[in-house]
Amino acid sequence: MDSSPFRSGCPINLGLEVFGDKWTLLIIRDMMFAGKRHFREFLASDEGISTNILADRLAMLTRIGIITRADDPSHRLKAIYSLTEKGIQLLPVIAQISRWSRRYMPVDPVLAATGEARDRAGPGAVEAHMDALRAVHLAGAP
Repeated sequence: MDSSPFRSGCPINLGLEVFGDKWTLLIIRDMMFAGKRHFREFLASDEGISTNILADRLAMLTRIGIITRADDPSHRLKAIYSLTEKGIQLLPVIAQISRWSRRYMPVDPVLAATGEARDRAGPGAVEAHMDALRAVHLAGAP
C-alpha cells in the first residue's frame, strides 16, 4: 500500500499538486513581488481570496516546506510567513508564467511592468531577485 499523499509520482502532477491552483501561486507571488508576509496582507490582494482558502493554502505551503510560519515579534497575535529556499526556487517558474502571459494574454500594462523590467535587465535579474528574497526570508534561518 502506497502511503504517498500524492496521486502519482509524475513530475508534472507533483508540481501541480503543490502549486496548481490559482490561490497558491498568488500567495507566493504576493510574497515575492509585493513583500506580503502577514495573513491580513494576503487577504487584501485584488483577487479576493477567502479567509478559509487562505488559511488552508498557507497551512499546505508550510506543511510541504515552501514557506515557514513564525510568531511575529512585533505583535503577539500575528504570524509572519517566510519563503524557504524551496519556495524561492519557484521564482524562475513564476517569471516564466509571467513572460508567457505578457505574450499571449491581455495583461494590465501597469501590472506587467515588473516582469518587463526584469526581462530587460537580463538573465542575472532572476538570480538577483532570488538573492534579495533570501536576504529577507532566510535571514536568521538555520
